[in-house]
Amino acid sequence: MSLEQIATQLESENSRDRMIALASLRDFSPSEAFPLIKKVLNDEVLQIRSMAVFALGIKPTEESFDILVKLLETDPDYGIRADAAGALGYLEDPRAFEPLVRAFYEDTEWLVRFSAAVSLGNLKDIRAKEALISALKGDEVVLHQAAIAALGEIKALDAVPEMLNFVSSPDWLVRQRLAEALGHLPSEQSISALKYLVKDSHPQVHQAAALSLQRLETES
Repeated sequence: MSLEQIATQLESENSRDRMIALASLRDFSPSEAFPLIKKVLNDEVLQIRSMAVFALGIKPTEESFDILVKLLETDPDYGIRADAAGALGYLEDPRAFEPLVRAFYEDTEWLVRFSAAVSLGNLKDIRAKEALISALKGDEVVLHQAAIAALGEIKALDAVPEMLNFVSSPDWLVRQRLAEALGHLPSEQSISALKYLVKDSHPQVHQAAALSLQRLETES
C-alpha cells in the first residue's frame, strides 16, 4: 500500500483494516510513518494503540521520546504504560533513564515495572544497578527474571553476589536468565556458578550456562 492508501485505511471503521494499515508502515521511513502512527495513538481499540506505541520505538523521530514518556507517566491503561516503557528501551536514548527508573519504583503494576527493568538493561546505563538490585529483594519472580538479565546487560560486575542467590531458583527462567547474564560478568564467582548451572536439569538452563562458560573461558 502507498502512504495515501494507508492513511485512508487508518480512517476505516473496521479495526482489522486499521491494524493492517498500521502494520504496513513498517516498510516506510520513520519520518513518513510517524504522522500516521500518531493518528491511531488514541484509537478506541487497545491492540491498535499498543501497536502504535510499539511503532514509536522502532520508527523513532524527535517527537517519539516525549510522547512515550507522557504515555508512560500518565496513561490510565497499564498495558499502554508497559508498552511505552518497552518502546523507550528500543530508542536507547539516555534521557529515558530517569522516567524508566521512576516507573520502576512508583508504578503499581508489575507489567510496567517489568518493562521498565528490561528497558533499563537496553540502555546499558550502570546507574540502573541500584534499582535492579532492589528488584532482586522483592517477591515478584518476573521482576527477578528481568532484573537479572538487565544487570548482565549493564555489566554490573559487583552485583554478582546478589545475583547468585538465584542459582537454585525454583523458576527455570530465572536460572536461564542468570546463566545468560553471568556470561557478561567475568569473575571467578561467575565461572563457578556457571559450572554448577551447566549441570542443571532444564535443557535451556544448561545450554545457556555452557555458552556463557565457553565465552568467559575464551576471554580469560
